[in-house]
Amino acid sequence: MSSFTDANLVKKLAELNNTQQSIQTLSLWLIHHRKHAQSIVKIWHRELVKARPSKKLTIIYLANDVIQNSKKKGPEFAKHFETVLPDAFANAAKKSEDKKTQQSLERVITIWKERGVYDKHFIKKLKHALEGKTGKLEPVKEKVEEKPAPVPEKQTKKGKKQEPELSLLEEVEASQAHLTSEVVDAEQLVKSLSELEHSASCDAAVREKIAALPPEVSDIGHLEKIQDKKSAVQLSQQVNDACQLLGEYNQRLAAELEERRKVAFMLRAYINQVNGQMQDTEKQLDDYKSKLARVSTVRQELLSHIQNLPDLTKLPDVTHGLAPLPSAGDLFSYSTH
Repeated sequence: MSSFTDANLVKKLAELNNTQQSIQTLSLWLIHHRKHAQSIVKIWHRELVKARPSKKLTIIYLANDVIQNSKKKGPEFAKHFETVLPDAFANAAKKSEDKKTQQSLERVITIWKERGVYDKHFIKKLKHALEGKTGKLEPVKEKVEEKPAPVPEKQTKKGKKQEPELSLLEEVEASQAHLTSEVVDAEQLVKSLSELEHSASCDAAVREKIAALPPEVSDIGHLEKIQDKKSAVQLSQQVNDACQLLGEYNQRLAAELEERRKVAFMLRAYINQVNGQMQDTEKQLDDYKSKLARVSTVRQELLSHIQNLPDLTKLPDVTHGLAPLPSAGDLFSYSTH
């Protein structure tokens, strides 16, 4: 994992996109460098203010992931984010004229309230910041009928309706809820990672074939150059071959993407699993350290007690000046009389 620098963080925030994998990957990196929490939050806030309106919500989602998943390791992120979140929410809402963005920001605050991430006083402060900066959004209500709904139902070519897609935040939370109880086998995780080394994106042979496709198969302007049927048939065959090659490769890439998403979830679950085991081990270590301290105390007391006991080898001879004790033979001879 790359080392932390201000420049590295700025670069990673610039590369951040609105996908679960991107948010979770950067979140794990930030939590790993939690000793720089104060600097991280300062840069996060600065870059959020500078970011284009469409990206501000993604940066808020990043903070949500970091705050919720760093609680087990310590309160530093939640504490430092608390100093900038009101202004961040106000800025994100003010710069966006999208009603859906405001609803998503309100949803984040609601989740923090429900999960007890922040106390009621701070939640109220966030809501006031959000409401105080979104007064200009009210006129949008008058134009709702002229605009598509915030989360419209999609129409397929056959006219069938599909369920609305989950928002990014809901997807992230759904994956987190699924992983909290999942137990990941280390061998299976290693196997999955190894299999990704032979995935479609690593297939150099197919990529070379795609790169070697003649330019005319993707240039519609080449049709004007065809003068006879033979050339047309030849080009048609090349186009069909290219479509088949690209179609199969795209299917493999789609399958790889799904597999990488599963592996990303497994990695996150495994990290949570290992963190839990570390906490259990640390607790056991503390217990045994406490037992060792008690045993050491007893040992010191015992050594002190032993030192205070008399040395029997140095006691005076109690038989001095008295008649010697009879031997066993003398006692035997006495018993015969």
